[in-house]
Amino acid sequence: MEDRKIRVAITHGDTNGIGYELIFKTFAEPEMLELCTPIIYGSPKIAAYHRKAMNIKANFSIINRAEDAQDGRVNLLTCFDDDVKVEIGTPTKESGEAALKALDRAMTDFRSQLYDVLVACPVDNTNMSADNYSYKNLKEYSETSIGDGAKGIKIMINETLRIALATDGLAIKDIPANLTEERLVAKIKALHASMQRDFRISNPRIAVLALNPKADGTEENTIIIPAVKRSEEEGINAYGPYAADEFFGHSLYEAFDCVLAMYDDQANIPFTTLMQNDGICYIASLPLVCTAPALSPDFVNAGTGEYDESALRHAIFTAIDIVRNRDEHDSPLANPLQKLYHEKRDDSEKVRFSIPKKREPFNRNEHNDRRPSQRPAQADNKNGGAPQKPDANKQQTAE
Repeated sequence: MEDRKIRVAITHGDTNGIGYELIFKTFAEPEMLELCTPIIYGSPKIAAYHRKAMNIKANFSIINRAEDAQDGRVNLLTCFDDDVKVEIGTPTKESGEAALKALDRAMTDFRSQLYDVLVACPVDNTNMSADNYSYKNLKEYSETSIGDGAKGIKIMINETLRIALATDGLAIKDIPANLTEERLVAKIKALHASMQRDFRISNPRIAVLALNPKADGTEENTIIIPAVKRSEEEGINAYGPYAADEFFGHSLYEAFDCVLAMYDDQANIPFTTLMQNDGICYIASLPLVCTAPALSPDFVNAGTGEYDESALRHAIFTAIDIVRNRDEHDSPLANPLQKLYHEKRDDSEKVRFSIPKKREPFNRNEHNDRRPSQRPAQADNKNGGAPQKPDANKQQTAE
């Protein structure tokens, strides 16, 4: 990676929620501007409204293009000029559309490689729609926007746990039909690759949870166990399936680098229980490094100025770590070492580096049979075949 500050794109989220409060508080610390260059995708008018409403001292520079972002400043990129009515604490159609416009502009700029990572502030999925498009979640939106067929996997991360979802957003009755051996193997492989590339864990340990309470149902025997075995055969340290209550009740998750849950509640409940204020979501397996604080817009507490910004800060830290880890992982592969000298030689030289053949056992009789034919030609007649003494004169001459 170039020796420059990482550019972090941050979308403002639902404009009636906690997004701007999180942003202002996060970059109130000067150290954050030493770590990265933020580009806030939003609206200067709405930002100024929140700053005044919460009486927060926050400075930002208004820009119209990501290329104009400057180091050492909070750069606020104008995504739209429309006047949007701000009703802090109340989800509206306008606030949802404003959130979606910021995401759209950020994705457009990503395709032009104008920033390094994306961090999305909280949105309300139920009121985000535009031009017959209905927003479901950040993972599906990112997959659609990138447009290269890549499929992401959602990983929730806090200080003690990384947990991913085999299925996302499905009703309980639809989960078994969407669990297949091929899909689980693909998820396990994706997690294994992400742990190695994104988190620099050379040999990650992945726990797979069961679907049924006792881990002994039809899905375990016909789908999950075969998927774990196939992953093991391909050199992945996959274990399970584990019954969720025992797995979390006995803190077995502490022995693993990542956990694969079968459905939302199986992951969300323990994750939320173990989360302090630092939980984030990461969409792995995509070209775009995208994180988000594991928060809702929290309309109830929005505008109070008392919200903890730790989750957004950790989302930024994690995104920066991941893009650096990817660069560290990919650099040797992009510039492999040249072949060694002996690898360049032709096949005739390979005998020098081949493994010697195993010697045959010593056979004394066979050795004696060959012995006469191997005697030196000069060793015959006068001395009965014994070697002759060296001629002193010849030796003297030689000297």
